[in-house]
Amino acid sequence: MSTTRSLTALMSCAALLLASCPQGELALEPSPDAPSETSLDGADPDTAADEDGGEVVAGPVDAPSELGAFVVGHMQLSETDAARGDRQLVVDVWYPVDPSDVAANPEAAPTSYLLGGVFNFPSDHAFDGLPVSARSGQTLLLFSHGYRSINTQSVTLVETLASHGFIVVSPEHTGNSQGSPEDDFETAAAHRVPDITFVIDRFIERHQSPSDPFFGRLDTTAFGGVGHSFGGMTALGVACGWAGAAADPRVTAIAPISAVIQADLQSSQRTSPFAGFSQEQLGSITIPTLLLGGTEDIAVPVANNALAFSWMTSAPRVYQVDIIGANHTHFANVCDIGDLLISAGITQDQWAALGAGDLIEPYDRTCTPEAFPIQEATRLQNLYVVSFFKTHLLDEAAYEAFLTVAYADTEAAVSFTRK
Repeated sequence: MSTTRSLTALMSCAALLLASCPQGELALEPSPDAPSETSLDGADPDTAADEDGGEVVAGPVDAPSELGAFVVGHMQLSETDAARGDRQLVVDVWYPVDPSDVAANPEAAPTSYLLGGVFNFPSDHAFDGLPVSARSGQTLLLFSHGYRSINTQSVTLVETLASHGFIVVSPEHTGNSQGSPEDDFETAAAHRVPDITFVIDRFIERHQSPSDPFFGRLDTTAFGGVGHSFGGMTALGVACGWAGAAADPRVTAIAPISAVIQADLQSSQRTSPFAGFSQEQLGSITIPTLLLGGTEDIAVPVANNALAFSWMTSAPRVYQVDIIGANHTHFANVCDIGDLLISAGITQDQWAALGAGDLIEPYDRTCTPEAFPIQEATRLQNLYVVSFFKTHLLDEAAYEAFLTVAYADTEAAVSFTRK
């Protein structure tokens, strides 16, 4: 169930990468990929029938599958939870930047995500050192990474969300990350929901502190949860309680991606009571939920999402989106990392000798011409997650039109249902 198991192996070739992968320059300008306006395909570009017989406004909006109107800022913070034995968390934050601050900082440095302490993974869209948008009432999303993975495992998704106006906060779950994998499964699970609750507490404190970059910026009445694999379980756990932790009622919409629901519906052998969820747990969820996965996922089969969909009887809206042909690693950065190795002149037959042999199989299954196109999986992930949170946290009704069977019928690689 590890999202990016091969990252550990990649660290052994980091020194070579540092020498052979110089970071390029990236000009800072508003909207690095200018957002396009889009309307629904179908009979009427302004409305689409929903499954309840009504109409959903579907006028022109910033395309949810593409970067939005905001340039993206990035910062990394260190937080300490005194209530849990001074537990330390590294937290990455992506946020929208106002156009005036973009204009005032033309030399802002592009973000470079540090993997394993030495390996720089450059961003094409995020910049360090820019001020947080001065708008009040901004919605904060919590992203949770996979089992023993990294909190920058899905940067395309989080950067896209930030470009659409969200503040996205991703803690690296200490003890269950690529850099600190020492916790056993049950210990790791027990930390997950409390980590999210603590980060929400800290950002509310930041919102209330006049000297903080996030002072006066947040909507403290509603938060969103999103995560992949074990992080998807975390998002569910925040909504229903999990591994000894209570649900956090401040989270009012969740988007678990490729989450395990039933312990025996995964490739990993887990006997822990926390290796899945009960029907009672999922039946207690009372907030909108987007279940996203891939039909070719053998690590966490998409049957998990079908089970969750059937068990969620109290949520006001549940969507199940199956991307036909996608597997577990279509929702993370495996292709970007492998492509970076190849662009550095490190051919795949050299990966094993450099300690990166574990990357070969997921790269071949996810990133080669024979695989379902990673660009299409990324586009669809962005489209549905952005549309979901725009609809259910920002009350932007036009985006709900993307969350309908009528729209899904225009996407050849999507199987969609909702209730």
